Amino acid sequence: MRRSDPEADAALTLHAAPYPYALPAPLVFRTAAMPARARYERHRHAWGEFVYSFSGLMEVQMIGAQTFLAPPQFGIWLPPEVEHIGLNRQAATHSSLYVDAALCGALPPRPCALAVDPIARAVLEHLREHPPAQPARTEEQRLMQVLVDRLTQARAIGSYLPRSGDPALAAVLAALEADPGDERSLADWAAQVHSTERTLARRCRRDLGMGFAEWRQRLRIVRALPRLEAGEKVASVELDVGYASASAFIAMFRRVTGATPREAGRAQPVTDSG
Repeated sequence: MRRSDPEADAALTLHAAPYPYALPAPLVFRTAAMPARARYERHRHAWGEFVYSFSGLMEVQMIGAQTFLAPPQFGIWLPPEVEHIGLNRQAATHSSLYVDAALCGALPPRPCALAVDPIARAVLEHLREHPPAQPARTEEQRLMQVLVDRLTQARAIGSYLPRSGDPALAAVLAALEADPGDERSLADWAAQVHSTERTLARRCRRDLGMGFAEWRQRLRIVRALPRLEAGEKVASVELDVGYASASAFIAMFRRVTGATPREAGRAQPVTDSG
């Protein structure tokens, strides 16, 4: 998890969790448009929560553990009683599905990122456009239950952009986060951190659950999304994240996210539904 920066923290807009003591119903859906540098303060609750970002990138930091973050084709699942902080560094529109503990039995027992399939995404979009009443009507409750059912079948991938506690690999990942367009090979990085390519490749699989190239590709997606949504031109973004041609960047972006960079850039925030 990233170290706290007192000066940066002072500039954050702090928000309290919406249901501090109890849920008003077994399933509750809420959506909100958050400004850049907003944070939900440290909290925990007796129910589960599925966090999904329609635009922008939400981060969820587990207290004493790793940071989870996911672009819009993934969501973050938090089981009951997990202490966490939610934040977004750029403006983001996100939703939360709150799930009573009694309904969490088929969902993952540990925090993780979940792949959102087309059915779940369609339900999320419908709920965003037609926020359920409080208390929800019978048909709204059924729709939220459909979403829970889809999440129980979703592919769990851990964090979309996992970290490593290994000093050598962590140094490489930190350098790439500072400059996602750095094109050096794993062999080049190994030489810089006094390791071997084989050793670093093995640690990528062990700590990240994926190869070096895939992790770097995911980093580039994570960095490109908020800039595209802020209206930057695709040409400037693609160069900064390490692509020499628009066609290569667009092909990679569509393969990973299911949308073109231009489509991602058209995502618009919605108003806070409370």
